[in-house]
Amino acid sequence: MRYLLGIDAGQTVTKAALYDADGNAVAVARADNTVDTPHPGWQERDMLAAWRQAATAIAHCLAAAGVSGREVAAVGLCGHNDGVYPVDAAGEPVRAAILATDSRAREYVARYRADGTADKALPLTGQSPFAGSPASVCAWLRDHEPDVLDRARWLLFCKDWLRLRLTGEVATDPTDASASFTDVRTQQYSPEALALYGLSALGDRLPDVLAPAALAGKVTAAAAAETGLAPGTPVVTGAHDVDAAALGVGAVAPGAVSIVMGTFAINQVVSADVRLDHRWQARTFLHPAHWLHMSTSPSSASNLEWAVRLLGPHSSGRPDFAAAVAEGFTVPSAGTPLFLPFLYGSAHGAVGAAFTGMRGDHGRPHLLRAVLDGVVFSHRTHLDALRSQFPLTGPARLCGGGARSPQWSQLLADATGLDLETTDSDEATARGAAVLAGLGIGWYGSLDDAVAATVQVVRRHDATPSPELDDRYHEHLDLTEKITD
Repeated sequence: MRYLLGIDAGQTVTKAALYDADGNAVAVARADNTVDTPHPGWQERDMLAAWRQAATAIAHCLAAAGVSGREVAAVGLCGHNDGVYPVDAAGEPVRAAILATDSRAREYVARYRADGTADKALPLTGQSPFAGSPASVCAWLRDHEPDVLDRARWLLFCKDWLRLRLTGEVATDPTDASASFTDVRTQQYSPEALALYGLSALGDRLPDVLAPAALAGKVTAAAAAETGLAPGTPVVTGAHDVDAAALGVGAVAPGAVSIVMGTFAINQVVSADVRLDHRWQARTFLHPAHWLHMSTSPSSASNLEWAVRLLGPHSSGRPDFAAAVAEGFTVPSAGTPLFLPFLYGSAHGAVGAAFTGMRGDHGRPHLLRAVLDGVVFSHRTHLDALRSQFPLTGPARLCGGGARSPQWSQLLADATGLDLETTDSDEATARGAAVLAGLGIGWYGSLDDAVAATVQVVRRHDATPSPELDDRYHEHLDLTEKITD
């Protein structure tokens, strides 16, 4: 039997998952990513360590499945977008990767908003820059670490770095390329966009753009030795992880809505036309001439991970996230503190997280409930923004760590007023990457064919209006606006 391997390189975890042609997971392996913070607000990753973690996840996945590398028909990758992974002409890192959650360039964003650059960027690139976007990060490198840009031959994204280690080939795909420097309408690199940020000199450092399902290389002998894959295994270009997630849950047609509760609060809708607003990013989607409109911030389930590590409960010395969710739902939303879920930044800039309204009679359940509420309220803010120009009729497809909890999923439906569906894969993003590999070798004829073959809905949450939740949301929104004014 032959399988597809999907690699999902996120901000905190890299996953390797093996799938059959019907989209069923045969085995999944994970490797925790190490994030370094050499200065406040900085988020970096040792690039060679990131590769070793990916290679380890691949090897463990094959071992868990009892499958040899020769049985893998093709490999697909996805990874977090934004930030930068710079390499020299030999394909070696020239510094640690700067992640999308990094905020060192926030002063550049303030400058872009004040001097009109952001207003010019929106109609040209489909988005305003934020602290972790390549436009901001590369401008910071230009001014603070010019030697890095001098030595860098290529400025890559996360999945492109991993594919380079797998195949020795440099490329990117349209979904990742559209992070800062492409024309939103032509979906090609734009010299005007580079010039807007004073980065014209970097034009020759941007990798060639191949289709997400294009065959972009083959596994080298060196990579095979580290991963257990067979030399010569085809590897497709891959995609931004949010696009892979949309594919993995089957939300690929125009009008389809998908939500990811992970490190980032991802709220997105596919469209056959471009609609511009500073509150979201209009980026190239997997299908040519389609766009993914994403309203996002790093304000989702990672907040709960932080809270449980800090507060508990713990089981066998490890954070028990399922128990934490259950404990949070032992108390009602009313009367608990408000929590702003901005531990890793926000759409508002440098605003940090906060509990407010705590009293002496509050305990861990109240704080956990506040975090659960705060995350879904952040998602609602983004979805309400998209509703101003898109008819979000639902049901939306939901994935990410938060989707594993039926209680939290129902809270999200109730708080947003949007019916939700979850699908038959806990690792929808990795499945999307694997499906791209299947498209590349002809297992599926189109995105729609691939979805029909691989995705099944297993749970539905109908939204139930809740005046109490609505009141709490507006308290949360008022507090956010006061802090960010």
